Amino acid sequence: MTKRASDGAAESNRLHRELATAVVSFHEAVARAVGMTAAERKCAGLLAERGRMTPGELVHETGLTSGAITGIVDRLTKAGFAERVAHPTDRRSVIVEARRSDELFAMFGPVFATLSAAMDKLDARYSDAERALILRHLADTIAILRAETGKLLAAPAIGKRPA
Repeated sequence: MTKRASDGAAESNRLHRELATAVVSFHEAVARAVGMTAAERKCAGLLAERGRMTPGELVHETGLTSGAITGIVDRLTKAGFAERVAHPTDRRSVIVEARRSDELFAMFGPVFATLSAAMDKLDARYSDAERALILRHLADTIAILRAETGKLLAAPAIGKRPA
């Protein structure tokens, strides 16, 4: 790799890290605005979109531990945004059902509407060819992140702090 190519790769990596931090910070700020954590908001949003999920599905979709999901579902249930119901075919399991989804969407709607408007304005700055390249890059980035997440979840813990 040439010096110029390695400089470009380093800048790309730096910007991807910065993007990840900005996305996490944004979602944390959105959640805090309504008294939730980002993980609670993500789970509430998944439930609101899908209507119902098993705790295992929430674990799979979020990458959180089953213990973390249990605590989040407890808090969402207490706040009235979720309810545990008996699983229709597995007595050992429950289904988590969304409650007050319209209220949840109303709480987050204005924040995401302004974000969408700003992103639409940004998107309009690019030609169709540039937009296609950006979209391909985003899709490829998402695929890489999902693959790397899968590897981490399947591997033994690394760099675990001593108890």
